[in-house]
Amino acid sequence: MINKKIAWITDSTAFLTHELLDHPDVYVVPLTITFGEESFEDGIDLTTDQLYSRIRAEKEVPKTSQPSAGRFAELFEKLKSEYDSAIAVHISSKLSGTLNSCLAGAELAGFPVEAVDSKCMSYAITTLIQKGFMLANNDMPSRKIAEILQKEADKSENYILLGSLEQFYKGGRMSGTQYLLGSILKIKPIIRINRDGAFELFDKVRSEKKAIKRMIELLGDSYSKHTIPQVQIMHGNVLEKANELAEEIKSVYPRLDIFIGEISSTIAAHAGEGTLAVIWHNEK
Repeated sequence: MINKKIAWITDSTAFLTHELLDHPDVYVVPLTITFGEESFEDGIDLTTDQLYSRIRAEKEVPKTSQPSAGRFAELFEKLKSEYDSAIAVHISSKLSGTLNSCLAGAELAGFPVEAVDSKCMSYAITTLIQKGFMLANNDMPSRKIAEILQKEADKSENYILLGSLEQFYKGGRMSGTQYLLGSILKIKPIIRINRDGAFELFDKVRSEKKAIKRMIELLGDSYSKHTIPQVQIMHGNVLEKANELAEEIKSVYPRLDIFIGEISSTIAAHAGEGTLAVIWHNEK
């Protein structure tokens, strides 16, 4: 039996581990970040440090946009000669049109692509791709791998403390009423991406300390019911806070593996500097 060679496609909202960055079969298509008339490709010509510096200096909330179908088609045309098919794992289709652009690009190029809606972003995408690698090593066909990964997407949990309510609101991710409640009453909202892949206001607490305590409680609820291989703490330029959160989790669950990483520029453009998020995958 001849092994079918599979390309792996994702976007710049995914957290790019060294494994993904160095993997010869992984291709990342960047989203675009726009300040006025200037556009930048996430992770290519705009770093998170540059993004934060510019927002601080200009007080301007940037806009983000999905890659075009043409950008995907260009990539797939190049992959045709080397790969039999591709599996694309992208940011939730409720948050971005990236997945649809990918499928449109595949159609333009006439290249077979199996698409997986992560229903999330950041490390949740990374987890799915890592699981896909293991399935591919067992010579499983790409369509079957994609079907399994789509079911796995429902096992992800995430809770987010926004660094900037104003950026989240101006980026169209929060209603005016929710923004006013948070800014006037100084409520610290806990946001999550729900099972449908959309943002929702999960809980409202009075302080960041109480919000972190609540997130650890939510982790504990899952920990008592499932196997959790690893917890990822993602942050927006607040490594010290991420480390403190990791220590708090470790003090309660000393055997739990914890990974700390930074959110991408596209996510930071909406969530803001100072963001803290906790992500994990519930296994049986």
